[in-house]
Amino acid sequence: MYCIIVQTRLKPGTRERFLEAMLPNAEASVRDEPGCLVFDVIEDRDTPDLFHLYEIYVDREALAAHKETAHYRASRAVVNELIAEQSVIRADVLATNPGARGEA
Repeated sequence: MYCIIVQTRLKPGTRERFLEAMLPNAEASVRDEPGCLVFDVIEDRDTPDLFHLYEIYVDREALAAHKETAHYRASRAVVNELIAEQSVIRADVLATNPGARGEA
């Protein structure tokens, strides 16, 4: 499996617009794309305007296919102008623990 972790620092005051675009994209990705196994949108508790996207795909080709979907393109059209900084970690998934979905 293939994973990307996208760290995104937003421009101040853009949180709601970001979430209005990103949450439907995340939901549609898992619902409609067989190659997308996980798409979590994570908001940093201590740093305002800092978000992380945790995405797992069956392989790199599934990520490439994700970038061709209408929901991805619609979200990027909105989100691109909201980003102050962004970085991406690309990794191979060695193990997952799908039963560990508790609240911290």
